[in-house]
Amino acid sequence: MNAVNILVVDDEPQIRRVLRSTLSTHGYVITEAKTGEEGLESLRKERPDLILLDMNMPGMGGVEACREIRRASDAPIIMLTVRDAERDKVAALDAGADDYVVKPFGIDELLARIRAALRRYAASDALPPFVSKDLSIDFEARRVTVRDSEVHLTPKEYDVLRHLVANQGKPLTHRRLLQLVWGPDYGEETENLRVVINQLRKKIEVNPTRPKYIVTEPWVGYRFQPPRDNTGKPSLRRM
Repeated sequence: MNAVNILVVDDEPQIRRVLRSTLSTHGYVITEAKTGEEGLESLRKERPDLILLDMNMPGMGGVEACREIRRASDAPIIMLTVRDAERDKVAALDAGADDYVVKPFGIDELLARIRAALRRYAASDALPPFVSKDLSIDFEARRVTVRDSEVHLTPKEYDVLRHLVANQGKPLTHRRLLQLVWGPDYGEETENLRVVINQLRKKIEVNPTRPKYIVTEPWVGYRFQPPRDNTGKPSLRRM
C-alpha cells in the first residue's frame, strides 16, 4: 500500500515543522505550502490524499483556497483555525471542508481526525445505482447526474447523500447523520449538517425551497424520499 500524501498549507513555519515531524513519524508523506496559491500549485503537481489547510493566511485565505481546491479535487480537507466562532466553522464547511480543528490542537486529536477523514473517503460503496426521472447516482463511480448534467459534490455532500439514499424512505436523525458522516465525536453540531443539506438541495433539487428528494422531518432530521409512480409506490429504475 502506498503511503498517504498529506498537503500542509500554513503560513506559520513552526506549525509546518511540527506537522511535518509528527505526521512523518506516523508514516505519512508530507508536502508543504506557505500560501493558498502555493497550495493550489502543489495540488496540481502532487495530487495529495488529504489537505490540512490553515484558515487565516495572507493573500488567498483558507476559505477561498478551499473553494478553489474543491474545483479540482475531492480529497478530504481539514481546516486549521484559531477561531472557534460558529460562523467561521460554517464558512469552512460551506466552502467544501470536511472537518476543522481549532488551534492550538492536540496531535492525537488531529491524527484521529485525519484517520476518520481518510476512512470515510476510502469507504467502499455497496449501494446499487439510484435512477429516477431527473436524478441518477452511480455509487461505484461516485457520479451524480441531475437532469442529464453531471454535478460535483464535495465529499461531505456525497457522504450525506449516500447515507440518506441507503435509508431511503426512513428518517435519519440529526445526531445519526452527524455521527455517520463526521464521526462518533459529533452529534450536536446541527448547523454543520444544515449547511451541507442546503448545498445538496441546491445541487440536486429542481426547487431547493420545496425539496422533493431530501425532505425535512421536523425536530427529527432528514429523509430521502424516492419519487412515486401512479400507484403510490416508489418508482425506481436501475442503470
